Amino acid sequence: MLRNFYAFAEIDRAGHRRRDAAWLSERIADPGARFLPVWRNQNLVHAAAEPPRAAFLTTAQIACDAGETVLLGIDDSGAFFALDLSAHDEPLAAIRHERLLEFTDLRRVGALMDRHEGSLLAYARGMMWWHARHRFCGVCGSPAASVDAGHVRRCIDPACATAHFPRTDPAVIMLVTDGARCLLGRQRSWPKGQHSTLAGFVEPGESLEDAVRREVGEEIGVAVDQVRYNSSQPWPFPASIMLGFYAKALTHEITIDPEEIVDARWFTRDQLRNHDQHGFTLPRIDSIARRLIEDWMAAI
Repeated sequence: MLRNFYAFAEIDRAGHRRRDAAWLSERIADPGARFLPVWRNQNLVHAAAEPPRAAFLTTAQIACDAGETVLLGIDDSGAFFALDLSAHDEPLAAIRHERLLEFTDLRRVGALMDRHEGSLLAYARGMMWWHARHRFCGVCGSPAASVDAGHVRRCIDPACATAHFPRTDPAVIMLVTDGARCLLGRQRSWPKGQHSTLAGFVEPGESLEDAVRREVGEEIGVAVDQVRYNSSQPWPFPASIMLGFYAKALTHEITIDPEEIVDARWFTRDQLRNHDQHGFTLPRIDSIARRLIEDWMAAI
């Protein structure tokens, strides 16, 4: 099955090496190491490159105290590290580079990038988002230090010493169909005319299938059944894993929750194929929402 955008980070995550301080020091000093800087949730890319390309820095291009690092993984040529430059007001001044580089929102360029590079940037962004929001222990409030190559933050109070691990919020995203049509909605904050699949976060004590049924019922008042899985997608905007499903509509009348949705309609495959003629747009091509729609359109 074709993988979704941001799911192509083909590296060994080297989980068994994260506590090996000597090995980590060797990897950081290795000329083959590549660093992916993140600055306040933006990734470093080659400015004006066509197509956009990730900027991979070497050990020689960064200062030893430039920022906190996180081991992303390794391949045959060396290790990949995320590098947090968020403490610098002028992050490009904290690195040595000859080419024109810029920090940008991955959502602006991710769909145009090499899938492997885009996935690594997404991984780096997600890890740094988590670190930025877990500086303190959630149990006792003491500072929490980064350990295990950046994959754990541990409370520095010996009486607590709680280990905190990176969190990913599970969210279901679903295309509701009745056979000939699918149901799409739009939120107020989206670009004009854009319609997409429904989605929502999984609540504690809830199965994925029940989350699909609940979210569809809450947002548009349609009852669904026959919930079946399609695929998943890392979505670090800011910290989600999108779990894609199809669901069969049992009812058809739409009742919109105005706090969630401003419009929802049934669409035929022909309308989707010719959406520009019908005055609406489909979700961005790097989203699993687009994947769900296109897979359904092709399934005839």
